Amino acid sequence: MDFAFSDKTRELQDRLVDFMDSHIYPNERVYAEQLLGGDDVHEQPPVMAELQAEARTRGLWNLFLPDDRYGAGLTNLEYAPLAEIMGRSQLASEATNCAAPDTGNMEILAEFGTEEQRKEWLEPLLEADIRSCFGMTEPDVASSDPTNLHSTIERDGEEYVINGRKWWTSGAADPRCKIILFLGLSDPDADRYLQHSLVLIPMDTPGVKVERTLPVFGYDAGHGHGEISFDNVRVPTSNLLGKEGGGFLIGQARLGPGRIHHCMRAIGMAERALELMCKRAHRRVAFGIPLSKQGVIRDWIAEARVRIEQARLLTLKAAWMMDTVGKDKARVEISAIKVAAAELATWVIDRAIQVHGGAGVSDDFPLASMYAYARTLHIVDGADEVHKMVLARQELKRWQED
Repeated sequence: MDFAFSDKTRELQDRLVDFMDSHIYPNERVYAEQLLGGDDVHEQPPVMAELQAEARTRGLWNLFLPDDRYGAGLTNLEYAPLAEIMGRSQLASEATNCAAPDTGNMEILAEFGTEEQRKEWLEPLLEADIRSCFGMTEPDVASSDPTNLHSTIERDGEEYVINGRKWWTSGAADPRCKIILFLGLSDPDADRYLQHSLVLIPMDTPGVKVERTLPVFGYDAGHGHGEISFDNVRVPTSNLLGKEGGGFLIGQARLGPGRIHHCMRAIGMAERALELMCKRAHRRVAFGIPLSKQGVIRDWIAEARVRIEQARLLTLKAAWMMDTVGKDKARVEISAIKVAAAELATWVIDRAIQVHGGAGVSDDFPLASMYAYARTLHIVDGADEVHKMVLARQELKRWQED
């Protein structure tokens, strides 16, 4: 098991760190001011287009795609440290066209899409000319079990008719979001894991309506988490992605790498939170003693370092296994790091907020928004409890009597 970074990765790390220092961090406040000062908080602020242009000139574009026809051709292990660096700022992934949900959508379009689908939707996504969203979660069912989904896809001649409601459809409120990848029930009588299909629905199709956006801890900026209704929406059968009944398995194929990406970024967030905590501890004095000399603060800092290193090693192991034996055989490691990284990020950011005091929950520092995002990681792409169920089931299987 060799986690040494390749020469290509080290070169990209250097380029990415310089890009973060020279362009991303200095523009975080500019981005926020443009976002909140515009007519629509879900529109892309002008500075993001500037950052994207700069990233492209530096060769920092579509780094997440292992298929070198479309992306940088990096393995999961090579991409891991780059995603960690990008995780230090919520601007970086979008600036390099490595932001969810487009990343997962591009991956499955590249793998399962037809030539026509890739030309119509993948190519503009690769250029960041449009955005996309993924419609899976539903308000009326426990969507942590995707086989519960009730929204329907019914065939009518050469068309599919779609009905239902989705929510937490990230990115749907962005005016540049042009396509939704919709997972719905197409054959209720089939095997449990073969009942659902995945279809491509242009956002301007009649019957598609973004009913509202859903704030996260009060934050409703960015590209919005939409609740969308589908009322007799019709698309041609050529909009099917993959095969009928293959939607659940394609969705799971999409989530595997996506979970790892979330974990990599979570480690980057934790590293930045620890950095901010240490700097604050040096600057602040309470009861005549710098916070950096308070025993409890030192304990938090030491514990943060231990947890970050543990999570990073587990993430690298999961990435290495995905590269060497495939994501199906890395399920245990993927579930383990999904739980560990979410816990790591929320724990470290929470302690950093505490060290900052009232400033920690203000907009003067990125910690409050980082915490809001980190807390969602306990739910998105499979709740902690679901991943622990997978882990426990595999562990018990090892010791089951014949």
